[in-house]
Amino acid sequence: MKSWGETLWRSASSHFYRVGRLRRALLLLAAAACTAAGLLYWRQQTDDSARRPLHFGVEPQWSWVCRNDRCERLLASETSILQSLPTCNMLCASTQLWPQPTGPVSLATATVHVRSSGFTLQVISSPSREVTENLNDAFQLMREDLKILEKNAGVENRRSDSGNPRDVVVRVAVNGSADPRMRQDTDESYKLSLRPSGKSLVADITAHSFCGARHGFETLSQLVWLDPYAESLLILEAATVDDAPRFRYRGLLLDTARNFFPVTDLLRTIDAMGACKLNTFHWHVSDSQSFPLRLNSAPQLAQHGAYGPGAIYTTDDVRAIVRRARLRGIRVLIEVDAPAHVGRAWSWGPPAGLGHLAHCVEVEPWSTYCGEPPCGQLNPRNPHVYTLLEQIYAEIIQLTEVDDIFHLGGDEVSERCWTQHFNDTDPMDLWLEFTRRAMSALERANGGKLPDLTLLWSSRLTHTPYLERLDKKRTGVQVWGSSRWPESRAVLDAGYRTIISHVDAWYLDCGFGSWRDSSDGHCGPYRSWQQIYEHRPWIEEMPAMSAGVEPWQVEGGATCQWTEQLGAGGLDARVWPRTAAVAERLWSDRAEGATADVYLRLDTQRSRLLDKGIQAAPLWPRWCSHNPHACL
Repeated sequence: MKSWGETLWRSASSHFYRVGRLRRALLLLAAAACTAAGLLYWRQQTDDSARRPLHFGVEPQWSWVCRNDRCERLLASETSILQSLPTCNMLCASTQLWPQPTGPVSLATATVHVRSSGFTLQVISSPSREVTENLNDAFQLMREDLKILEKNAGVENRRSDSGNPRDVVVRVAVNGSADPRMRQDTDESYKLSLRPSGKSLVADITAHSFCGARHGFETLSQLVWLDPYAESLLILEAATVDDAPRFRYRGLLLDTARNFFPVTDLLRTIDAMGACKLNTFHWHVSDSQSFPLRLNSAPQLAQHGAYGPGAIYTTDDVRAIVRRARLRGIRVLIEVDAPAHVGRAWSWGPPAGLGHLAHCVEVEPWSTYCGEPPCGQLNPRNPHVYTLLEQIYAEIIQLTEVDDIFHLGGDEVSERCWTQHFNDTDPMDLWLEFTRRAMSALERANGGKLPDLTLLWSSRLTHTPYLERLDKKRTGVQVWGSSRWPESRAVLDAGYRTIISHVDAWYLDCGFGSWRDSSDGHCGPYRSWQQIYEHRPWIEEMPAMSAGVEPWQVEGGATCQWTEQLGAGGLDARVWPRTAAVAERLWSDRAEGATADVYLRLDTQRSRLLDKGIQAAPLWPRWCSHNPHACL
């Protein structure tokens, strides 16, 4: 029989055991509840952060929602959808491609995260090793452009927090030209197909030339954008684009003689041209004010004509510019203007035993001899002039590797000057004689073969009756006069291959007043991008209803940036995005004018240019970008 004490002890122990077990159970339940609450809180916070990510450490203020095919701006606190403006623009109705493709386009509305390092290239087929090398180098430029986007967001060296980035395999097949250069007969068409494949995306680009494949790279890069809220690159999950340009010549002229521009400005300009699928950088390298190009064949020209040692382009500079242009699908067309628009650079003839290479150099009063000071033009009767031109042309062709198209200049000759020195001959006959001899020098410089197209500026020489005395098979005319001038149309009616650069539409220096006096200037008001975009002079072609009128042969066109009132630091905003407007006109040439869709796509393209470091001018107040259709 158990004692009372033992019984009491056991009874107490049993009680305390039950109480302890209950206490442990309560503690476990409390811990479980805390854990569940923590998990719920963490999940809620995670969901909120996914829905409302921080934008560079700050919660976004605005969200853009696609409604009725347009992006509407809302306070982020008033909507359950948080979406950045770039993402809304890319997914809401418009293609957002620039220039607009000419063939069928299909774009998905689903996106995936990507990294620049996840893009790889596979050259499936190539007609030559040179094309393959250029494809690889151009692809690296595209990857560098994407890396700049990541750098702008500060994410280039860290993993994306927004899902798992997908790899993009870019497969390229070039079945055509083995020459990577932009040529007169280059087929620039391409086809792009982007689709998911397992855990990656595959982009197939097919083209008939390196330039076409490069355009495919450019379009692919426009399907990628930086989402500022996710701080990550996004790409459309699928797309197909079939594309080819309307015109074969799509250019920008830059004058580096009136004021000098550093090489970095020229390289940046070429990058912007590539982004807009322009293909000709017309480099007006010399004029009467300066000759900044140091040529091995005639170093005296820069020695006597450059502004100074810091305002000279070396042959290495030219090669670097040509190389960058090549990878952007662009040819460099260097123009040494002649016989007029020459100056002190040509004044060294007498002491060198070559006689007078030029006349009327810096003559006064200048206004009776030329359009702006200083004056000067070559001596058409000095044979050394043509020997020098042959050497200059040969070196330009060697440096640029452009031998199927050439620009001789050839405008605004002062008849007074030549009459003063050669009163036995009609100055127009001298002008025609000079042009023929210059073309003979070009033929010799080009290995005994004239380029397929030799361009002259429109002038009195391209008017009747002299127009009929030029070689129509090999000569083309860059028409700079007003589109309303009869002589501008006469070139087209005569059947000459023509580059359009009408002063009343595509001269970018107009509208800033005259630098010589207080007048409005020689070319009137500023040309807005809308006016530039809507200029389509080729649609005015009339049927050949009378003798002497032939079908028009418009090769394309170019904007012209003359630089009497422009210097380094101001180039980007003067040229862009207005030249982007011409780029689409010459690539797509759609009938519509500056519609709402064009405004929105050009605003997006301007943002792309800014990302590349090109300080393009704004189209409108930033409020209009945030509320796109409210300003239209």
